[in-house]
Amino acid sequence: MSVSTDDPSASSSDDQDRPATSDVVMTVSDAALETVLGIRADEDDPTSLGLRVAITGIAGTEFAYDLSFEGLAELDGPHVRYEIDGLTIVIPEDTVENLQGAELDLPRDAGQGGLVIRNPNRPDPLAGITVELSGDLAERVAQLLEQSINPALAAHGGYATLVGIDDENKVYVTMGGGCQGCSVSAITLSDGIKKAILEHVPEIVDVIDATDHTAGENPFYTE
Repeated sequence: MSVSTDDPSASSSDDQDRPATSDVVMTVSDAALETVLGIRADEDDPTSLGLRVAITGIAGTEFAYDLSFEGLAELDGPHVRYEIDGLTIVIPEDTVENLQGAELDLPRDAGQGGLVIRNPNRPDPLAGITVELSGDLAERVAQLLEQSINPALAAHGGYATLVGIDDENKVYVTMGGGCQGCSVSAITLSDGIKKAILEHVPEIVDVIDATDHTAGENPFYTE
């Protein structure tokens, strides 16, 4: 089942009236629900199937997902299970935390096809990576960008460059390539780059985006 990621700030309003429960990990818009139920209807014994949604890894600055129909009587391993208007959702336990608050929806571009997961959570680009930094503040920040952050951004054709560090230990970076003018670049900065720099170079007090996003190929704001 085709699935992509999209800007989490553009959540659908279709299911705002649907009551939430404490068991719901990922919501499903009305449009996506109709699509999924339509696909499931072509399966043998559709009511015996649940939609399993699992995070399988990291693709650049986003999570990678697997969506599949699974027989409810054949489920194994710890998981969270709940129903939304006739569709049973199954989330493996090791996916729950990173999928909390997400929404399954259709793409804003009707011609794109497939399904979209709008997830407010972002992976840690340095998870499982041992970072060894040396030198002064600027050298350590530059090493962190080069060794760990930019390889993650490269999956989307982007990169971050250190501009400088002021007297208050605030870091200024620019974002280029696929990150310049990208509508989620602010999220990438706050949830990825900033988090990594503040964690691994604790003397830094803030990270500021100095990019002129209006000059990107797809600028998302104008002056």
